[in-house]
Formats: sequence, structure tokens, C-alpha cells
Amino acid sequence: MATNKVFTSKDSDIAWIERSFDKKDYSQSEKMFPIEIARTARAFHRQIPGYKTSPLVSLTNLSQMLGVDSIWVKDEAQRLELNSFKVMGGSFAMFRLIQQKLGMKDDEITYDYLLSKECKKKLGDMTFASATDGNHGRGLAWATNKLGFKCMIYVHSATSQPRIDAIAKFGATVKVIKGNYDDAVRQCNEDAKKNGWQVVSDTSWPGYTEIPTWIMQGYNTILLEAQEQFASQGITKPTHVFVQAGVGALAASVIGFYSALFKENSPKFVVVEPSNAACLYETALANDDKCHTVTGDLDTIMAGLACGEPSPIAWEILKRQADVFVKVPDYVAARGMRILATPLHDDPLVISGESGAVTLGCLYAMLSNASDKNAQKHIDELKDHLGIDNKSQILFINTERNTDPIRFRQIIWDGMDPVPERFWTER
Repeated sequence: MATNKVFTSKDSDIAWIERSFDKKDYSQSEKMFPIEIARTARAFHRQIPGYKTSPLVSLTNLSQMLGVDSIWVKDEAQRLELNSFKVMGGSFAMFRLIQQKLGMKDDEITYDYLLSKECKKKLGDMTFASATDGNHGRGLAWATNKLGFKCMIYVHSATSQPRIDAIAKFGATVKVIKGNYDDAVRQCNEDAKKNGWQVVSDTSWPGYTEIPTWIMQGYNTILLEAQEQFASQGITKPTHVFVQAGVGALAASVIGFYSALFKENSPKFVVVEPSNAACLYETALANDDKCHTVTGDLDTIMAGLACGEPSPIAWEILKRQADVFVKVPDYVAARGMRILATPLHDDPLVISGESGAVTLGCLYAMLSNASDKNAQKHIDELKDHLGIDNKSQILFINTERNTDPIRFRQIIWDGMDPVPERFWTER
């Protein structure tokens, strides 16, 4: 079990937990995320029409401004026609699920076969279902639509209409459930049992772990691409990885991939959550080897991260490998979006939604020298703990494009969720 050091301050809205390990245990990462499975996932994804490697862009001028060697953004906003990383997990899980049902090996089943009449005849009528905050449901709806199956997607009552419309666009039936994301998960599961639907969820619970594991393994295509892109730049691996978290599936996939590949030479891992939906932070804080739930309406602009219950199988990775858990207010994500949308000099423009930009917003809060010196002193301690300096090569994943265009314009154009004046930049 890790040892916690908790940092909170009346001078800052950002709180974090530093995790110290006598020795990290890599066995779970090696079991769930061996490089062979990452290669299998990418071999499948490469067969999907329209697949191409998403960009890994360098923010050179921002790196110089903040005093680090390099800032890299793996831009999943340009993934397929869905503008989100989620389809990589859902599509691979469907591949594995169909493969299992048909009893076929990796080299016996292709994407073209999944599209075939023979495959559909063997499987019969199937309905796939899941709860979502937007992107996972849209990815699943897209995949089922391509393969000719029915899809039921459950969203919570605070889900914006543009996100609902984006799911329905691919032929899914969308049901709006009163409550939060976790309420939608429970209702989806109840209805699926009654109707004989197949749940494809990116969170896990007792007795339901195989499909969420496949989803996390599907995300490894993203990291395998990134490593090849780093190699082309002469970089072995990033020194630090900042990754956002809802239930923790992406965070576990990223951290598990790098931990299995590099073990004790892994990057430093920072998990970032919204202050109002920080279930992993609270689970780390309790440090009792149990998952802990955050209740309430989980009110945050980071819709994709508004989750109150951690995925237990994701936590099995995170509790062994994550170095820091951070929780941040919404304005940190909003500022991250504005930084990416208004790049310095000839840095590339990156369009990001709220959940995609929060990690860069977190780094900027650490390195930008806020006008409130007490607050900055607090944040400097986090930078020092992580050893971020002029040699640091930092990886971020922009998980989504502006999946809610109205909210995007409200933040970028209208200044929604402004940074408090005492945290204004002095650079």
C-alpha cells in the first residue's frame, strides 16, 4: 500500500495527494497491458475504414514559456469521424466480444468479416447498451451502426442536447435518466438484464470486468502510436504523463501501458479530476484498498469526467502506479481550452473540449507564476515533488474535440468559467 501526503491550502483551489511507494508492483499492469495486446488492438483498428494515426503535436513556444523541454499533445480530437478517443475502446471491446461468441482466433476474424452477412447470421439480432456522459456512447453507437446492430444509450439528465443529438445521429436510441452518470449506469444495467441486451460499459463492478478490460486495452492503440511518434523524434518516452480521469479507465490504460513497458523507468504519472467529481482522489485519500463514491449532482463543465464511482479494475492499476492525484476547479479546464485554442506564435492550434484540456490547464497552473504568491508557493510544491524542470518532456492526451459546440463558444468566446484574478498569469 502507498503512503499518502495530502496537500490542501486555503490559498489555492487545487488540492493533491502525493503517493510514495517502497516498491511499485507492476504485476497487474503486465497482466492487463502486455505489449502484444496493444499490437492486437492496433492491428484491428487499422482495418477500420478511415483509420489513421492521430497527431502528436509539440507546443514548442509554450514549453519555452513554462520552462520545460517539451509539451506534447496526442490529439484524439482528430480520431476517425468521432473526434474522441472513446471509439478505440468500444470498438475493440465489440471485436473481442463477437470473437468470443463465435469462438474465433485473432487471425481468423477481420473487420470485413464483422461486416459480413455470415457473421450477422451467426450472431442473430443483438442489442448493445451502455451508459455514457457522451463520448463512449457516441463511439458505441457509431460501431454498432457500422456493424448493423441495435444500440441503447443511457445518459443522465444534465447531459447537453448537442451530446444527445451526436449519439442519436448514429441510430442509437437515447434514454435520459434522472440523476447523475452513476444513476444512468444502474438503470442501463437493470434494463439490459430484463431485455437481454449486451452491456458494453467502460466502468466495472463485481462480476463485470472482462468487457471494461477490453475497452481499456483498446485505448492502448493510442499509446502505441504515441511511442512510435516519440521514437521518430529521438525520444524514448515522456518523463511525465498527465491524464484526466472519470471512472479511471483511460488513466489506467495510459499508466498501465507505460508501467508494463518501462516498469521502474516509467514516467511520473499525474491523475487529474474535477473538484466536484473526484472519486479517485477520494479513494486515494481513504487509502484503505476500497473504492469510494462521490455523491450529488457531480456538477462540472467536464462532462466526460463527471463520474462518482471509480472502476474497480482501473483502481487496481492506479493504486499501484499513480504518483499524484489532483483535483481542480472548472476554471482550470476552461483556461486549458483557451490556451490550446489561442496558441503562442507558431504553435499548432488544438481544439479541445473541457475534459480534454484540464490536464494542460493543471500544468499551466503549476508553472505560470500566479499573482497570488501564497497560492503559487502551494502549487510550487507539486512541481518540485514531480521534478518538473527544463529537461521535462510532458505528455497530454486531448481526449475530445468541442463535442458541445455551444458550451465551447461560451468558454472561448464569452469567457465562461473565468480564472479568478488572484490566479492571473504574471508571465
